[in-house]
Amino acid sequence: MLGKRIRHTKRYQEIINAFIRNGFSHVLFRIGLTERGAAKDTQSAANVNLQHVGRKLRNTLQELGPTFIKLGQIASSRHDALPEEIITELEKLQDHVQFFSFDKVQQIVEEELGDSINQLFQHVHEEPLATASIGQIHVGKLHNGEDVAIKVQRPDIEDRMETDLEIVQGLGRLLEERTSWARSYRILDIIEEFSDSLRNELSYIREGQNNERIAKQFTNNPTVYIPKIYWEFTSEKVLTMELIKGIKVTKCDELDMQGYDRKQIAKRLVDAMLQQIVDHGFFHGDPHAGNVYVLPGNTVAFLDFGMARRISEELNYHFASIIIHLQDGNTDAIIKTFSSMEIMHEETDIKRLKRDLDDLQLKYEETLANKNSLGKIILEIFTIAYHHKVAIPAEISILSKVILILEGVINRLDPDFSIMKAVEPYAKKLIRRRYHPKKLMGRSIKELMESADILTNLPKDMKEIMSVIKKGKVRLDINVSQLESVMHRLDRISNRLSFSIILLSFSILMAGLIIGAAITGQTTMLWDLPIIEIGTVIAVLLFILMIYTIIKSGRM
Repeated sequence: MLGKRIRHTKRYQEIINAFIRNGFSHVLFRIGLTERGAAKDTQSAANVNLQHVGRKLRNTLQELGPTFIKLGQIASSRHDALPEEIITELEKLQDHVQFFSFDKVQQIVEEELGDSINQLFQHVHEEPLATASIGQIHVGKLHNGEDVAIKVQRPDIEDRMETDLEIVQGLGRLLEERTSWARSYRILDIIEEFSDSLRNELSYIREGQNNERIAKQFTNNPTVYIPKIYWEFTSEKVLTMELIKGIKVTKCDELDMQGYDRKQIAKRLVDAMLQQIVDHGFFHGDPHAGNVYVLPGNTVAFLDFGMARRISEELNYHFASIIIHLQDGNTDAIIKTFSSMEIMHEETDIKRLKRDLDDLQLKYEETLANKNSLGKIILEIFTIAYHHKVAIPAEISILSKVILILEGVINRLDPDFSIMKAVEPYAKKLIRRRYHPKKLMGRSIKELMESADILTNLPKDMKEIMSVIKKGKVRLDINVSQLESVMHRLDRISNRLSFSIILLSFSILMAGLIIGAAITGQTTMLWDLPIIEIGTVIAVLLFILMIYTIIKSGRM
């Protein structure tokens, strides 16, 4: 425990010193981490050029090593939460790290796999094929003659990263306590999200599982290839996979020389990513050029699944809705989608949000008409949303980043290819799937069960509310700017409840008539009209009308 505290103190001081050296002393002073004398940089936050700040931040993170480099790289995916100038600099962060010795590689492999490296492998190249913040890759050969890539985690990287993450989370809490901008940007939530992502990357078992899960998605698709994992030579810190011998997807000259069809490769790459996202809700979270190779037959191969991501069908549907409304120029529908997602803040000014979205629509009107771009526009929508305190889910932000990365790769393969056109049929497929009768029935039953649960607990809840009222502890807090919207929603809810009660009463009346007629054996005719038949038709029509209204509202 004492040793851990000493390590934390020493590393904490290293982090503070790095930020001071790179010109952040005034920030540290403002949040109480340094004394006035250390704050040599007197530049106020208002006068600082954001690009300059981004450059200094990138240099600081680079200096602080693997944990901070990875955090910066992950942070560069949050276009919705960070200024574009900062994002641009963070995207330049590179894993400029020294490779560790082969003696260390051998020691880690033998400790993790429980045998000597010569017994495990026929041969392992001592020079690494690639190095990164978390580990490095060596080419090897199994005793059966198969070539493999062996990824080995850096010595003690997990302990060092855990120390750094604990310190960063502590700094995040301090920032939120002492600065309004940190609270506004929910810095601690962002830090915790990044920390979880980084901890997941430290598990090579998890990465191997991600690899196999995505491989199953393409079992019957020969145009996409996922390398095999050798589990008998894999552990939490060692990952052994099939060595892919292909051409990096952005080496266009080499692809042309070998006679590959770049247009077909572009289409297959986009289709493969959209299939992962739309059909399975589990996708490669970092499809940059270094993680995508081309094999003979214009086959697309994906590597490195440490950042694989999940997205629920609900969020997938909302994302598809935003894309379709964007193409239609329907900013009201985009705002309605935000509302359906329940991510609107009570202080959000709807009129100003609509105005900013309309301005963005006009800015990209020609681009949207030509359908040449998508990622950048989506990210700008989310940036606007964030400034209006609309909390975009992290999964959707990352999905937008994936599309942006994909567009960069595709533009080099085939500049005429439109991801927006490619996404359109997948988005419509998602919406059709959502409104399939089977799905509608499932959601209706779920909502019915939830409503029944609410009604069951209603007497108890009312009793508790009355008890609070009697004690005089009711606090009334009304936001006048949102009053009209709230009253409108309450009016719609009350109307819908009234309609449901009327429909229920009518159905009970009809059931009584049917049962009565069955018992007495008499027909129910009134003024020569078949009352039961007419009533049944009316009840069915009313039920259909109610279901249609609920579906149209987007609140199923």
